[in-house]
Amino acid sequence: MSAETKNFIAGKWVATGSTFGSVNPATGELVSRCAEASQQELDAAVAAACDAFPAWRKTPPPRRAETLFRVAELLKARKDDLARWITVEMGKVTMEARGDVQEAIDMARYMAGEGRRMFGHTAPSELPDKFCMSLRDPIGVVAVITPWNFPIAVPSWKILPAFVLGNTVVWKPSSDTPVCAAKFVEAFVEAGLPPGVLNLVLGKGAEIGDALVRHRDVRLVTFTGSNEVGHRVSVTAAETGKRCALEMGGKNAIIVLDDADLALAVDGIVWSAFGTSGQRCTAASRIIVHNTVRGPLTELLLERIKQLKIGNGLDPPTTVGPVINHTALEKIDRYVHIGLDEGARLLIGGERFSKGDCRRGCFYRPTVFDNVTPAMRIARDEIFGPVVCIIEADSLEEAVAINNDVPYGLVSSIYTQNVDRAFTAMRELTTGIVYVNAGTIGSEVQLPFGGTRGTGNGAREAGQAALDTFSEWKTVYVDYSGRLQRAQIDTETRHKEKPQNENSRTQISSVRPGPGKTAARIRGRFPRQQHRRAHARRNVAQGGHRH
Repeated sequence: MSAETKNFIAGKWVATGSTFGSVNPATGELVSRCAEASQQELDAAVAAACDAFPAWRKTPPPRRAETLFRVAELLKARKDDLARWITVEMGKVTMEARGDVQEAIDMARYMAGEGRRMFGHTAPSELPDKFCMSLRDPIGVVAVITPWNFPIAVPSWKILPAFVLGNTVVWKPSSDTPVCAAKFVEAFVEAGLPPGVLNLVLGKGAEIGDALVRHRDVRLVTFTGSNEVGHRVSVTAAETGKRCALEMGGKNAIIVLDDADLALAVDGIVWSAFGTSGQRCTAASRIIVHNTVRGPLTELLLERIKQLKIGNGLDPPTTVGPVINHTALEKIDRYVHIGLDEGARLLIGGERFSKGDCRRGCFYRPTVFDNVTPAMRIARDEIFGPVVCIIEADSLEEAVAINNDVPYGLVSSIYTQNVDRAFTAMRELTTGIVYVNAGTIGSEVQLPFGGTRGTGNGAREAGQAALDTFSEWKTVYVDYSGRLQRAQIDTETRHKEKPQNENSRTQISSVRPGPGKTAARIRGRFPRQQHRRAHARRNVAQGGHRH
């Protein structure tokens, strides 16, 4: 068991008042007692972020980026230790836990690079002697609220771009993974992040999370989690005039056409549906298969599922770990019974797994239904567990229509060897992410991540698109004409106006110069230089020397 896990406020680890427990979902054992932040501690965390903002904002972006590079190196050095804490606290197998940390390493390096990019724009002005540009400004204090399924990766998608742009952060992680959050914060502390730039507050979302969203000094809320909570966050943010970036649920589908490589498709289905025990917003929970290949695809899929090993994620042979807690276990089991009541046919799984040491944990067998129609709840609701529905389609057009006809729009996948079909699907699938001949899992940090419809509110994480979420655009006009120029008036009227101070401006002749003449005649400016040049020409004409 870890020592007590504390809040981190204004550069110090603090703990007062009540605590709550973090539990290993594979064993039921206590991982750590954790300090629950009070309203006073939340106020102190936001105040610390406010106090740190002016200096951090003025720190040159390349200097801010240096801290992020150091964070990347510290995470790399601690990868195995962090991965172990992820497995202990939320259950995913070691290989996936290492990938969770690697995602944060990659994001730290990528966003550190933005410290020397962070490009703005220049544009021509409609007026003479006027320069126009736009540049990015930080927003201020950012409230970061993150889930338990990627306890290191998802926070990195939010915290790192916020930092490189000059924002400060108050982070409320899931109450299921507070130890992972504290371990992540330690890397920033050792990297030399100034006090107050990052603050960690622990506790239940309904209490401390809601208070954080409502806090008057928070300017942006970025949230990843369920649709139910996300909608409440959105309403509260709107009521208090805050910007809000939401990343919520998914009901992702893999389309398998009649010309697909079925073995490859099964590889993608197993990884996408049962990786992290189906507890990913990108997990595949629907398989939309052409009716001519449903039989062979199903047979291959069931054979592969029988080879999966359920168990503690720390055990090397394990391929499917536990779900996060008993509440999740009960929800999954409830949806299995809903599917049976709706008339779907259960092909495999459909029950809790409690053999041997697994009896103390929260394990559920990988589950597959067929004879599923698109209108069934198991084909429309996000279950967030190792449950897959097989749905038949007669054509690409029907498969695409089924794919798009759900409340969510995060990820789609299609398996086909026909390039025309692939490009048609890329155009017609109305999700934020599309894969061709790959599963629904595998996003990379240099590209935007996010979805359409009920999956979010249009914000994107990762890639340069993330910069728009965590910054404001500032437009700057510089007029060096020396006179009043009026934009946004009638263009023809403006062109007829006589310029002010006309004699004081440099005038360049548009007449093509003849032999021996200068290319431009300068009038009305620099009389001393003109006098010197005339004097030099007379000296040369009289046989003198020109110096």
